[in-house]
Amino acid sequence: MANLVYKRVSTDRQNLVLDEAGIEDPVVFEEDAGTSSRLHPLQRPKFADLLTYARPGDTVHTSEMFRLVRGTQHVLDVLDVLHRDRLALRIHDGAFSAMDLTARHPRTGELLSTVRFMVQTLAAAGELQRDLQRELTYDGLRAAEAKGNKGGRRPAVAGETIADVRAAYLDGQTIAALAREHGVSRGAVRTAVADLVPEHVAADEGTPAPELPVTLDMPGKVADFLRATELDDAERAALGHGVAVRRGQGYTLRVSITPAVHQQLLARCQPLDGTSAVPAQRKARREYENRVNALPTASLR
Repeated sequence: MANLVYKRVSTDRQNLVLDEAGIEDPVVFEEDAGTSSRLHPLQRPKFADLLTYARPGDTVHTSEMFRLVRGTQHVLDVLDVLHRDRLALRIHDGAFSAMDLTARHPRTGELLSTVRFMVQTLAAAGELQRDLQRELTYDGLRAAEAKGNKGGRRPAVAGETIADVRAAYLDGQTIAALAREHGVSRGAVRTAVADLVPEHVAADEGTPAPELPVTLDMPGKVADFLRATELDDAERAALGHGVAVRRGQGYTLRVSITPAVHQQLLARCQPLDGTSAVPAQRKARREYENRVNALPTASLR
């Protein structure tokens, strides 16, 4: 049985906690620094690698629960997947370290109501703490802006130099020559003259923004039907990258794709609304249809 250590971002505190835990022969999975903490843990690359590597009986270790999750639903989703794969979870620091998160009802297999209550309470408290920190940060930024201070990296070409650079560029001087003259990068010069570059095209307000992926829970009966249906590559890939989340005796498939592909999949499962489908399949299709139709109108254009 292996000990699998998950790190979202390596910190001195996190490393100290895990080192003091004395984990034997750990296999470490550490997310890249650029991986967003807002991403659902089941969609993070390294945590997905951990679940692929894991075998029943293995133990997943993390220094603190909120290194792995951000909110209540994330906690419950991760616990469902770990239970499905028969993996143990060990939290080494924070409020969750004193809890047995694997305690489930012997007959239904669901989380004990007391464990679920404590998970929801502690996760909500963690969310409140992060929200308060975020509000204080925004208040500080607004106060700094009121004093004329702006955050972020200072521009390499600033002040009167910008006017000189722009005038020289309009007179025919090249970007490379301006960069050498002012001792800055070509990128800094391009930023200063971006709206003057011939190939610069102003954004057309009438052009729709590109579609972004939307995460929806697809009922398991719909997913099972679609897997047996002829799909195109994008639709097949969407199902293949979906995350199964157990719901009692069934499951839902958490799928992150553009609204257009959600619409395509909904159209594919139209036969489930016919007389040949059982009531449970018809109900599952209607649930998926309601979720797709509930997406903002603009995202479905």
